[in-house]
Amino acid sequence: MTKYYNIKTAIDSKEIANEITKSLLEKRLVSSVQQKEISSSYWWNNQIETSQEYLLEMKTKESLYKEVEQEIRKLHTYEIPEIYAEEVKEGLPEYFKWIEENTK
Repeated sequence: MTKYYNIKTAIDSKEIANEITKSLLEKRLVSSVQQKEISSSYWWNNQIETSQEYLLEMKTKESLYKEVEQEIRKLHTYEIPEIYAEEVKEGLPEYFKWIEENTK
């Protein structure tokens, strides 16, 4: 049975966020990308940092995770980018079918 993922990453550049979005969609590695502007606070180099970022949430199949991760890493500018997946446990079957039809 196919498993579906919601993959997340955040970046401080709208241009790079758009580039990641376009690349993943064109390569059919994801079926959709939602982009939100957020404020992030985190530890970096032993101090608390705060920055404006763009959070990308991407819908795909578990089988494409590694390719999505590689493509994000190729385009991302952070030394250690936030990239992780959450398995979608339940959902509308027609939505999952749409993901299936719109990814490779």
